[in-house]
Amino acid sequence: MRYLIASDIHGSAYFCRELLTAFRREGAERLILLGDLLYHGPRNPLPDEYSPQETASLLNSMSGRVLCVRGNCDSEVDQMMLEFPIMAEYALMEAGGRLIYVTHGHIRGRDDPPKLRPGDVLLHGHTHIPACERLGEIFYLNPGSVSLPKEGAKRGYAILENAVFSWKELGGAEYMRFDINSSNAERL
Repeated sequence: MRYLIASDIHGSAYFCRELLTAFRREGAERLILLGDLLYHGPRNPLPDEYSPQETASLLNSMSGRVLCVRGNCDSEVDQMMLEFPIMAEYALMEAGGRLIYVTHGHIRGRDDPPKLRPGDVLLHGHTHIPACERLGEIFYLNPGSVSLPKEGAKRGYAILENAVFSWKELGGAEYMRFDINSSNAERL
């Protein structure tokens, strides 16, 4: 199965449309959202075309294909706007025989990871900075932010297919790859 993984849309209808265009272009079957969907948060600037209502409508068009976890800017009122569950603190996936702990990153993240087995993956957003690194015996992966990247990062997402993660700019250019089975990260 081909997954598109994205985080931190923060209510930008413009970048949500760009993300859904990427979803179709990539031929993804499922959309994994790592939280912070509708609200920009008090520490962030307003993103381009800030419209939580339109962003909700765009995401609802994908409701049967979405797996989502709750971000620190997501609330019960956001859940009322969305037609798919967003309030789970984490979800578990499997790829290449490895467990993938999917979360937003504000509770269990890079600095306080959950207890995982060697080789397993912690996948989260929250920082708005793409990452692929070893944390002791586990791996930490972050797709960055769709609408509000930080520290010079590009707007982007990740693809997971056949136990390989590919980081891509919103326009589709791949810039990093990680194969779970070989445990090698490669910057392109």
